Amino acid sequence: MADRAAGFTAGQRVRIVSCEDDPRAVGRTGRIVDEVPPGPLTGGRWTVHGVGLLIGPVLCHTRELRPA
Repeated sequence: MADRAAGFTAGQRVRIVSCEDDPRAVGRTGRIVDEVPPGPLTGGRWTVHGVGLLIGPVLCHTRELRPA
């Protein structure tokens, strides 16, 4: 679970470089929602919000995100 080790913080802007949850989110930016590192409930994925008007919050692995 190396994905969990990378640190993002709540409110941090990130760029989505790939997204298994919703491919429409690729290339967009959003903000991390999670206050703590992701766990089993989300399958080790971060919740990213504010990606687009017609795209709800998406779940992305650490490897799919880059700081914006």
